[in-house]
Amino acid sequence: MQDYDEVTAFLGHWGHFQQSVFFLLCASVLPNGFGSFSLIFLTDIPRHHCLVPDINLTEDWHQAIIPMEMVNGKLELSRCRRYRLDVVKNLSAQGYIPGQDVNLTNLEQEGCVDGWSYSKDIYKSTIVSEFDLVCSEEWKQPFTSTVYFMGVLVGSFFSGQLSDRFGRKPVLFLTMALQTLFTFVQIFSSSWTVFCILLFISGLGQISNYVSAFVLGTEIFTGNVRVLFSSMGVCLAFAFGFMMLPLFAYFLRDWTYLLLGISLPGLLYLPLWWLIPESPRWLLSQGRVEEAENIVKYAAKKNKVEAPQVIFDDYDSPVSCLLRTANIRNTSIILCLVCTGYFGLSLNTSRLHADPFISCFISAAVEVPAYITSWLALQYLPRRLAVVSILLLGGASLYFIQLVPHGLSYLSITLEMVGKFGITTGTALMFVYTAELFPTVLRNTATGMCTTVSRVGSCIAPFLLKLSQYFKYLPYITLGTLAVVSAFATVFLPESFGRPLPQTIEQIEKQPCLQWLQKKNPLNAKKLVNFN
Repeated sequence: MQDYDEVTAFLGHWGHFQQSVFFLLCASVLPNGFGSFSLIFLTDIPRHHCLVPDINLTEDWHQAIIPMEMVNGKLELSRCRRYRLDVVKNLSAQGYIPGQDVNLTNLEQEGCVDGWSYSKDIYKSTIVSEFDLVCSEEWKQPFTSTVYFMGVLVGSFFSGQLSDRFGRKPVLFLTMALQTLFTFVQIFSSSWTVFCILLFISGLGQISNYVSAFVLGTEIFTGNVRVLFSSMGVCLAFAFGFMMLPLFAYFLRDWTYLLLGISLPGLLYLPLWWLIPESPRWLLSQGRVEEAENIVKYAAKKNKVEAPQVIFDDYDSPVSCLLRTANIRNTSIILCLVCTGYFGLSLNTSRLHADPFISCFISAAVEVPAYITSWLALQYLPRRLAVVSILLLGGASLYFIQLVPHGLSYLSITLEMVGKFGITTGTALMFVYTAELFPTVLRNTATGMCTTVSRVGSCIAPFLLKLSQYFKYLPYITLGTLAVVSAFATVFLPESFGRPLPQTIEQIEKQPCLQWLQKKNPLNAKKLVNFN
């Protein structure tokens, strides 16, 4: 059989069919951008201190009942302690003045037994203030993000296999429905536990939707349009969604309203089922030649070109063996190393600027030049050279942060954003690289598996950021080291620049896969050899 790109060359690269599918798939990715990072605002910790019941205290004792403590070199009200209420009430009734008649350093303290008072200067409420995820329960705040990324991890793993078995299109819309429905249902959470369960299910569909749309577009488009879609199309759509998030959060400062605002747009995508086709490449890999031809003929009609009577020769479904052979297995493992730093830097946005909305926008805006750079690199540079160079840039920038003098905070922010620029660009390149290295029957499984393993890093990212409490620069050193190690590991990947997408396993690794097939099923091995 001829190469798919050659067989369908009569369609052209950028007809009405390709244009409509291009923009519809990009539109389907927009909710992923503001959904993925909504936890930045949902789990943000407002300023808080122990609640003081409405009891008869003098003004001086009202002001003094919360102890002062040193935090990062500054005196702040204690978040988790107060002076014992019964003692303070007694001293107030006797007319003693705090700090004058009473030495506060010797006064007995207690925890926030009556709850907490949360500042509403930025948020009306977050899940932290709703479920009191502070003080002894503070570990639940980063763990909430971990639960979400565990859902993303599981969803990425299973959606890739389901997509390769049942099709790109059904999995795309199933994961979009999961994402929309369970984001909305979270509004009615009665406890933190219920919220996390629903958040986990929502995470099942989050990146799975992105991966399915990415692979579907990669297989439908050909030539430079495929590179444009995979490096800039879906990536910029994701970035624009991310840039919309602070706008949502600025006007919807209650966590329930924010969830409602980011879930409802998902309903607009239901009609896309009748407008987005299945991947003809996947249909061919399943032996469904007639369905594939119908889609290509429909595309020809939309593009106003004449299609041949018979487009594809008889197609026998090839056998998949993603981890059976050494070369494919090694490629899979190396590809999984790259993406772990992206979410760590993205979740760190609240530390960039005093205003969390500005911080989030800065972090999102950096992704636009990153994806444009990835498109240019994919157009003109070998894959290995592009990935290695950009990851080394990102890793080096994160290392240099610890050398910046204390007073130059904007230089630190700049270096962190350069680091995110490098890792974001590297992540975009690796998505394309993965799709180019694996054949059609394994492409979504491979992309999903690599996304799954990279999400292990995103699961620990919220706790990794907490390490800054012990050593300020430890998260940056860790993420920088990962980027540098990934860069050197990429050197061992095969090059795919300028080569057509592989259709079969035999095209990327003949001998090891054939030897295994010959032992298991000589007939299928013979078909695989004769496929081209």
